[in-house]
Amino acid sequence: MRLAPGFRAACFRASCALVVVLAVAACSKGEERQQGGGGDRPVPVTIQAAALRPWNDTVQALGNVKARESVTVTAKVSETVQRVHFDSGDVVAAGAPLITLTGQVQQASLEQAQATAKEAESLYQRQTELAAQQLIARSALDTQRATRDAARARVAQMAADLDNRVIRAPFSGVLGIRQVSPGSLVTPGTPIATLDDTARVYVDFPVPETLLANIAVGQRVSGTSAAYPGRAFEGQVSTVDARVDPATRAITVRGDFANGDRALRPGMLVQITLERPQRQALLIPEIAVVQVGNDSFVYRVKPDSTVERADVKIGTRREGLAEIVEGLKAGDRVVIDGTGKLRAGSKVAEGGNKPAAAAKDGANG
Repeated sequence: MRLAPGFRAACFRASCALVVVLAVAACSKGEERQQGGGGDRPVPVTIQAAALRPWNDTVQALGNVKARESVTVTAKVSETVQRVHFDSGDVVAAGAPLITLTGQVQQASLEQAQATAKEAESLYQRQTELAAQQLIARSALDTQRATRDAARARVAQMAADLDNRVIRAPFSGVLGIRQVSPGSLVTPGTPIATLDDTARVYVDFPVPETLLANIAVGQRVSGTSAAYPGRAFEGQVSTVDARVDPATRAITVRGDFANGDRALRPGMLVQITLERPQRQALLIPEIAVVQVGNDSFVYRVKPDSTVERADVKIGTRREGLAEIVEGLKAGDRVVIDGTGKLRAGSKVAEGGNKPAAAAKDGANG
């Protein structure tokens, strides 16, 4: 029997509609199974309770290394270099001679002044004896005393002038590259070498003025440098500057670091971590926090083993942990692994492997 064309078209449309309905139903069931939203089968997740624990906030900053003492050694007089007593990079003690300048004229003048002073002293002693016997006037003795004192001052002056011909290290430290050689003519201000005391060094770094109340002398700081990967330098806050920079609204903090091997050198850039005073904070593993745009939330487990969305405010984060400032209280159970399969109202069951960050957090708790 031959069917009418209109009837065949109607049957075709009915068949297509049935196929679409069956496909939509299959997709809905698949999505339901994946999300755990409508069935009795709970989603396996890892759950952990938020807890109050000791917490140290940290401040990150970039700092510059400065020597404890630093100077460019220069000459005080104009003279020719007679001898150089150091090599570039030497470690010297305070008072060690660095260069000797020519000083024959000054040596001769010193010897002449010493002879004059000796003669004036002898004459003064003789006149003192005569004055005691009242054989000379007292005024003559006073004149000779003044002559003797002037001769002594002349000796001191010539000795100082000669001493200026030997340039010494003002403090212990490491010398930089030598800038002079024997025979060079130096004048006041001519650089001879740099000298830095780097047995201990300072690292100056800026801190926002909003954190000023939480910074104090003695707080622990640590630093890392790209020059020494994997190495941490330990120090403490030694000084907090007296002024806030009005342009940057930051205050300079100085850290004091031991530097026995002189690894840190003046001018180096160091990544500083400043630890603020310890306090109690509500902590959860950082992986439990779901970020959607500017919103942060966690899945909180209710007594009936279903989850609800709890919007939270995050404080600081460190080492896989996040501080919860608002939205949770101590003892609240949150999902820390498996959040991608959940939606509000999903039924959950604890199971699966505990994430490494959560395991570490639990051990520290």
